[in-house]
Amino acid sequence: MDDSGKIWRDQNGVCHIGGADKPEAFRLMGYAHAKDRGMQMLVMRILGQGRASEILDSSDEMLSVDKFFRRMNWAGTVAEEVGKLTAEAKELNEAYCQGVNAAFSEKIPWECRLFGYKPEPWRVEDSILFLRMIGYLTLAQSQGEMERLLIEMVQAGMDRERLNELFPGILGGMDMDLMKKVRLEERLVPPASLWNIAAPVMMASNSWVVSGEKTASGKPILANDPHLEINRLPNVWYEVVMKAGDRHGIGATMPGVAGLLIGKTPELAWGATYPFSDCTDSWIEKCKDGAYFREPDEWVPFQAREEIVKRKKKDPVKVTFYENSHGTLEGDPNEEGYYLATAWAPGSAGAATNNKFVEIFDAKTVEQGMKLLGELEVSFDWVIVDTRGNIGYQMSGLVPKRRDGISGFVALPGWKPENAWQGFEKPEDLPRSYNPECGYFVAANQDKNEYGEADPTNVGMGAYRSDRIAQVLAANDRLTREDMYRLQFDVYSIQAKEFMKILAPLLPDSREAEILKNWNFEYDADSKGAFIFEEFYRNLYREVFGKNGFGSDAVDYMYEHTGVFTDFYLNFDRILLSAQSAWFGGRTREEIYRRAVEDALTNPPKKWGETRKVLLKNIVFDAKMPKFFGFDRGPITLVGGRATPHQGQIYESGGRQTTFAPSYRMVIDMAEAEVYTNMAGGPSDRRFSKWYCSDLENWQLGQYKKISVTPDQTYISFK
Repeated sequence: MDDSGKIWRDQNGVCHIGGADKPEAFRLMGYAHAKDRGMQMLVMRILGQGRASEILDSSDEMLSVDKFFRRMNWAGTVAEEVGKLTAEAKELNEAYCQGVNAAFSEKIPWECRLFGYKPEPWRVEDSILFLRMIGYLTLAQSQGEMERLLIEMVQAGMDRERLNELFPGILGGMDMDLMKKVRLEERLVPPASLWNIAAPVMMASNSWVVSGEKTASGKPILANDPHLEINRLPNVWYEVVMKAGDRHGIGATMPGVAGLLIGKTPELAWGATYPFSDCTDSWIEKCKDGAYFREPDEWVPFQAREEIVKRKKKDPVKVTFYENSHGTLEGDPNEEGYYLATAWAPGSAGAATNNKFVEIFDAKTVEQGMKLLGELEVSFDWVIVDTRGNIGYQMSGLVPKRRDGISGFVALPGWKPENAWQGFEKPEDLPRSYNPECGYFVAANQDKNEYGEADPTNVGMGAYRSDRIAQVLAANDRLTREDMYRLQFDVYSIQAKEFMKILAPLLPDSREAEILKNWNFEYDADSKGAFIFEEFYRNLYREVFGKNGFGSDAVDYMYEHTGVFTDFYLNFDRILLSAQSAWFGGRTREEIYRRAVEDALTNPPKKWGETRKVLLKNIVFDAKMPKFFGFDRGPITLVGGRATPHQGQIYESGGRQTTFAPSYRMVIDMAEAEVYTNMAGGPSDRRFSKWYCSDLENWQLGQYKKISVTPDQTYISFK
């Protein structure tokens, strides 16, 4: 049968696209995205343009969101990037936009009528805007927040000894007296308890590749499970099978972006995680009368950019942003003082990333994949396999070069020219690995500086998850897809094991202590040991960082309302596991552990799953509709912990519950043509579609659907 010019669904609701050539395939992809995820695309574009107050909600909270996006100015600088697209990328992006607009011309999401919103035509500029949002919002923003946290700690009176212990080897150039003078417009922590705004929803992931020498099939296997916020519907990922002439691809896309972001072609497969590379820097600017100081004796006027934020049924708000070569200033330079100017390296980019996502569809070898993906402007860790038996790893991103001794973590004086960026690291100097001797490579957000000439990571996640995955892979030379499934659902914590080595001998004789002594370090739903350990672990933070650092209220706030301890626990664990520390306030580690576990053993233990209930909420209505309408699903039980391969984190961010868990799971054996997946959601954002949440049960039970170019059952209509 001639598949060209057609769209179907398979038995799982996955969209199959048949294009006679690539332009037609990309046009059909745009059509499918708009039909299935049109509201998701429009809401994201409204946010990215800083127009949420105008279209969605005129609350003060939404105004703050608009100000954030206007500050970043991603929508205001996209036009010049379109001119940097290759001829092919421009043609395919324009075809994609044609498909989106064709779908919207037939019918726009009914929610638009509620908002009185008539969407403008989709443009290539919108897709580039999305690439910037994807690269920053759930990824790079976390790095910037940690750098702000350092300034707040200095201003709160933290001494150099404790700071050096918490951030070892990365505080070069720190001028504490100068940092105390900086005016922060917004704080992570409110003055009342020292901390204020919740950190953004962040991203982690697991990915690994295994050589055919260690697999039962004799071909490489790739596994990938990006960790994102899962308690929102629809899921951020959208699966497709795309035919373009004589080529095809299977995998996951993000609606609004033209291209297969992770997945498989006949010869190649690739997956992505986040490397926690530092591409965001702040400089301290000395300001007065609308100008900033530069050595030896020069005052340079800022460029002022005025933005008008329209608000529903309210007066518009004018906001002025001040910019220089270091980025956007946080504050008003007309008021004399010291302020931060911050820049994200890929913030005005997007064309190269778009170009490479188009080209990867035709790549056939790991070497080609490493070269293409390594040239992306946004930071990712890429794992890649091919049918020739090769496996590889490549980091991407515009990583700034800084002067010797400077990590990028500390805000430096902007008036000194030597503190400016000195270009960007070459892709070939970033961490990478080709056919490693051990036969596998794991990328799970751990520090991978050892694999490159450059050192892009200064603060990252712990290696507990990557160590656990590597431990399992190393122990078996006949690995199968089913082994990868089990590993993606693995809830064993090496972190807990390390702490229990110290804690176990200190435990008293009691029923609760026996539960903890006999715990297998697994965070499954029925585990009482996991519950008790987490109570102890939180108490450790209170005992060490509360009593001798931030204050107990601040620690509780950060624990419950931010991702600081969720993502960057390695820095804190190094201290908690140390034999002695300046943070211990003169007490011994054993004394602190006994005190922390005493409280944890006081109350009757619960099962871990009883504390892990989350509701999946519709992105538009956010649980405001009656439950029987079915826009929200659950609650579901989220197993795992911060340091288990199946990560499961729950905390409150921005006034609502958020999560940090595998949003999508994908396993590919290159001996087979199929891809095996599940996701927390379904193909459609239409509540009354049978595909609204059709894959959630598979995701919960650990069952994987098979996606094939030629499905086992007859295609059904695309509706």
